[in-house]
Amino acid sequence: MQMDRTAIVTGGARGIGKACAIGLAKAGFDIALVDLLEPEMQATASAIRAIGRRAIVHQADVSDFARAGEIVSDVEKAFGRVDFLLNNAGASNPTGILEITEASFDRTIAINLKSCFNYIHHAAPIMLAQGGGRITSISSLNALSGGVTAAVSKFAYASAKAGILGMTRALAKELGPSISINAICPGVIQTEIDTLFTGEREAETVSGIALGRLGCADDVANLVVFLATSEPLFMTGQALVVDGFQFKV
Repeated sequence: MQMDRTAIVTGGARGIGKACAIGLAKAGFDIALVDLLEPEMQATASAIRAIGRRAIVHQADVSDFARAGEIVSDVEKAFGRVDFLLNNAGASNPTGILEITEASFDRTIAINLKSCFNYIHHAAPIMLAQGGGRITSISSLNALSGGVTAAVSKFAYASAKAGILGMTRALAKELGPSISINAICPGVIQTEIDTLFTGEREAETVSGIALGRLGCADDVANLVVFLATSEPLFMTGQALVVDGFQFKV
């Protein structure tokens, strides 16, 4: 009989994080959500409990290293183990190199890249001690393309998301064979908070996507669930692109 599995999902209040948390719950995981958005996070937790899984919430800034340690420790105490970590939290930065401040650049790196370090650093020892685990970090198509003129795609964001890919490849070597770690590079994903690619902009964007539509949160969630549950999983250190083949970037 398989024991209950547990997952930590950062940025789990809404959008891609919410879809991934619910998908993991349907696959049999109890979920610990981490986000700054308390009401939205509570709503996601209620949806998880309605599926029949346990859910706990932690309001936190993911760039805070000490807070990450507290949360991971709390999750281990509450659930007894940590089987899967999804580093999903992130924030865009539309500012170009000539206008950006040092503080703005540092904040973008801290939220998008340092947050992954924070949670992996604290979760990996638990996973190793229990005999294994899996980690997935959400990068971006912009890590590969350098972005376009869209608000989320300027250099600081692309730099942070590219850093996730290097971190993933390096840690696959450090943490294997007990822990598999992969990254996902979503293309344009339409969520309840996205208005940038709607209307005329949506038609323009879709014209450059081979599958003829924008992505949805479940497109990413389905891959996250696969990486969390597939047995066997002969895959680590990889960057998996989910973009419908966006050939105009």
